[in-house]
Amino acid sequence: MNTTLDSATFMRIRDYVHCHAGILIGAEKSSMVVSRLWRRLELLGLPTFEQYLALVTSPEGAAERVHMLDQLTTNETYFFREPAHFNRLQQQILPSLPRRPLRVWCGAASTGEEPYSLAMVLQDTLGNQPWELVATDLSTKVLQQARRGIYRLERLEQMPPAYLKRYCRRGVEKYEGTLMIDAELRRKVEFREHNLLQPLEDRGGGFDVIFLRNVLIYFDQPTKQRVLDHVVAQLRPGGWLVTGHCDSLIGIRLPLQQIIPSVFVSAPAQHQPQKRPA
Repeated sequence: MNTTLDSATFMRIRDYVHCHAGILIGAEKSSMVVSRLWRRLELLGLPTFEQYLALVTSPEGAAERVHMLDQLTTNETYFFREPAHFNRLQQQILPSLPRRPLRVWCGAASTGEEPYSLAMVLQDTLGNQPWELVATDLSTKVLQQARRGIYRLERLEQMPPAYLKRYCRRGVEKYEGTLMIDAELRRKVEFREHNLLQPLEDRGGGFDVIFLRNVLIYFDQPTKQRVLDHVVAQLRPGGWLVTGHCDSLIGIRLPLQQIIPSVFVSAPAQHQPQKRPA
């Protein structure tokens, strides 16, 4: 098997990933593409990346397209990343919302650390108030891992000790060195496959809070606008959008009020005055 990736094939792979996932692979990332995909070539018995790409782009390559995007779009994360957002969620955002069944969307679920961090804050803050949490990602591979809810101990370094005690179970025997998210909390998080380039199919009437953090950084300007147009359309009146601190929105049209950098709120519903009877 030839694991050399020529520049023309690399560019075609970059273009394909950008078209189907919206993610820009840097021009210097050729070695990363090779390291993540060469085992797929070996498994399929394909001698070159050119032949692999021919399979992926053929009608018969639908299943392999999923594998390729899984390998090239997976990113590392950890619990309570950028903790100021979770503090603001607890102290400002949740108290501002109506006491109705609350709906939250985590748009870049990855392996589950962010959705479960959100779930812990929701459960701790809202008590018996009902809430829903939808967590989506393009990668079927990371969603499968997220549903299991098993993590290495070092991934939980920033978790508040009270949450660690309340919502995690220490692994034993073959799971030594890991922690599992409590089963009841896991059941409250709905993981779905979703491509942010497309509108979310959801019949729940929109969301009160949307976390879309540390994913826009991988998109070019037109793709950011397309993604955010889809996301903002899912916000309920008075709903909140939280993006990552590194997600630049310069030049993006966003019909929301910025509270601080990376935190935005939509306008509340306009109540029409009732007409007096004549």
